[in-house]
Amino acid sequence: MQKSDLTELEIELQDLKLRMARPGGGKISYEQVVHQPQPIPAPIQVEKPQSKVADEQGIEIFKSPMVGTFYRRPSPDDAPFVEKGQQIKIGDVLCIVEAMKVMNEIHSEITGEIIEILAEDGDSVEYSQPLYKIRKI
Repeated sequence: MQKSDLTELEIELQDLKLRMARPGGGKISYEQVVHQPQPIPAPIQVEKPQSKVADEQGIEIFKSPMVGTFYRRPSPDDAPFVEKGQQIKIGDVLCIVEAMKVMNEIHSEITGEIIEILAEDGDSVEYSQPLYKIRKI
């Protein structure tokens, strides 16, 4: 350290700490650091509130099968594929989800009645995001 401009040097390796300083004539010191592991708290159990849907018998939540833009109608001038209160059957087109410039028709997997529409036309939707509440028939 006398041959360089260093006045202080500190090195830490696992549980060893070495500190060298030169203000008072090249004093060298070291100290051993022992780390005590901290106890890991047990995970907190949080109860999720039950949704109304779980209480309603025969109600299915239809979720988006992909990420994209949700469209209720085939084009801006056309009527929506489905409306609240409308009866649907397996295979009916419920909406379009545009993903990577591809328009994907999304078909119903159940027969029932549209109870509620949970997304707005033109909304960005995530995978598994609820789109419709359907009462099974």
